[in-house]
Amino acid sequence: MVVIFLGAGIAMGQDWAVPTADGWPGTLIIVGGGTVPDDVAIALKESLHGEGSLVVIADAASDPMEAAESATKWLAEAEISRVVVVDSSLAESTRGLLTVAAIDAASAVWICGGQQSKLLTTFAASGVEGALQRLLHRGGTVGGTSAGAASMSKVMIAGGAEQPEISEGWDLLQGAIVDQHFTNRNRLARLQIAVEMHAACVGIGIDEDTAVFIHGRQLRVTGRDSASVVLAKTDYRDAEVLRLAAGEVADLTQLRRAARQRASRVDPGEPQSGSPEVRAGSLVIVGGGAMPEDVVQRFVELAGGASANIVVLPTAVPREETSSQSPGFLKKESVAHITVLTQRGPAEVASEEFRTSLKSATGIWFGGGRQWHFVDAYEGTEALELLRDVLRRGGVIGGSSAGATIQGEFLVRGHPHGNSVMMAEGYERGFAFLPGMAIDQHFSQRGRFPDLLPVVRRHPKMLGVGIDEGTAIVVTGTKVEVIGQHSAHFVSAKLLMSIPAEQPLPSTAEEAAKFYVSIKTGESGDLKALSQ
Repeated sequence: MVVIFLGAGIAMGQDWAVPTADGWPGTLIIVGGGTVPDDVAIALKESLHGEGSLVVIADAASDPMEAAESATKWLAEAEISRVVVVDSSLAESTRGLLTVAAIDAASAVWICGGQQSKLLTTFAASGVEGALQRLLHRGGTVGGTSAGAASMSKVMIAGGAEQPEISEGWDLLQGAIVDQHFTNRNRLARLQIAVEMHAACVGIGIDEDTAVFIHGRQLRVTGRDSASVVLAKTDYRDAEVLRLAAGEVADLTQLRRAARQRASRVDPGEPQSGSPEVRAGSLVIVGGGAMPEDVVQRFVELAGGASANIVVLPTAVPREETSSQSPGFLKKESVAHITVLTQRGPAEVASEEFRTSLKSATGIWFGGGRQWHFVDAYEGTEALELLRDVLRRGGVIGGSSAGATIQGEFLVRGHPHGNSVMMAEGYERGFAFLPGMAIDQHFSQRGRFPDLLPVVRRHPKMLGVGIDEGTAIVVTGTKVEVIGQHSAHFVSAKLLMSIPAEQPLPSTAEEAAKFYVSIKTGESGDLKALSQ
């Protein structure tokens, strides 16, 4: 059933802001032109849940009605019959209003190919962009091919010339520039130019017969060929092209963060917060595993003992796995006040409960999990200054595993797809409670001695420390004390000077351990001396 949408009864909905680091609840399907992969129609059908309608937008085509008929036939072959098409012969203002109303009632939209600038001119100031954003916000699907693909990014390549003509598209795929017919028409150079002009954007070039599915923060490639991710050159990194074959995935949030970091021209490997020193308060940084009694007691003591007011941040795990329960090791200490704050993201962190709790805290505890979750939860919010205020008041910040690593200035193992990547571009900046340092954990127990060496070689101004399980470093000023069960292991660029730059670094734990200074439990050192 094809509905030629001519009626009135138009209702305008609320426009939605840019989605969080987790992305839209809905799905974008971006096709690079040519033959549309089979799984695109399957996904569109599934998005209707048996009852929803799909709006076809064909206004980019030279003959919109013919393009709409062709798209409707293709959709019918996939058993999608509830298709809505707005009559292209209507005045542009009326067409825009009716298209908005149709999208607001739909479960999915398909945007046909043609000329993307024609598409955007037709719907200028019509509210179509807001309607598409609302659809994505409520979990719907927006797909498109060729011009329909290019139109999905705010920074839009408008035509087919070798030199990119930049115009303004729909802000559906934030922080990106989309190009299509990519390898087939040799468009790498023009996308690189576009990205150089807009360095805070990540370029996504999609080959013909290929689709990129974006759901949440995941980017997945399907079809016959591949997609290319392009990042601009910056002062401290060369331009980069990452080619993703069909079946491969990437983390779009990580790529966006990488682009923004490059655009800032601030090298995350260059200390911005000074040399390793805690100027006020103390840090208790635990290498994961068991929580020995002396470590717990020291943390509680530094927080004020029995009268301590401790805030627990359990947000290094996915939202659905976040616990609001106090850690057992703190319950045993009979602390007067323990508050667990599960809020994350700018809106939640701005709540009165969150702000008031941090303003009265004498101690902060970061739980375990994956450290990139902490970055997504608090970076760019008031939380970081409120946390630093705890130290300024003479309090303590502690954490284990991911809660240890986040306290350094350079963040290791920050890739959302796994913890084996030591330098994950986009997630290389910790919270710098301990400036000028990169912190690793589970160190001896997981044979991680080789892992910090390339970090320090690449970023020689950073001091690396690997902390064993069941072990903590307590840092006040430049003094570092090791407590718990085992040792902490420090590596500086000076310790690596005996290895020529062209020579590979040691790959075994036994060989790599020779380049560390190890401090056993019960012993102490000075971070200034260890850095030299």
